[in-house]
Amino acid sequence: MVKQVFLKAQASSLIATAVDFLMTVFLVEFIHLRAVLAGAIGTITGGVVNFTLGRNWVFKSGLQPIPVQAFRYLIVWMGNLLLNVAGLAFMVNYMQANYIVSKIFISLMVGIFYNYLLQGKYVFK
Repeated sequence: MVKQVFLKAQASSLIATAVDFLMTVFLVEFIHLRAVLAGAIGTITGGVVNFTLGRNWVFKSGLQPIPVQAFRYLIVWMGNLLLNVAGLAFMVNYMQANYIVSKIFISLMVGIFYNYLLQGKYVFK
């Protein structure tokens, strides 16, 4: 059961990350926003997708009140946003790394070592 939840959480994260990345690339390449701002907007969009999937599919905690879960998710997600934006800003501005490569690396690190643990133990418990 734990393995199945972990796999679903990773699939949910992958879907949310795809939405995040598509939004980020669209905003940078077509709207011409700066990479860090576009990355923040992408992270927000992906966060909404991830919350919805986590609540209804991964952790199947739809019986709990949405405001309680949303508040908990928001607390965790704000840390996620901070880690993603700070990591992206550091890699793009100081390491001169490509924003897409940077976003992939930072998203993987935050997703595995931060999001999964806190969502399962705190948000959707």
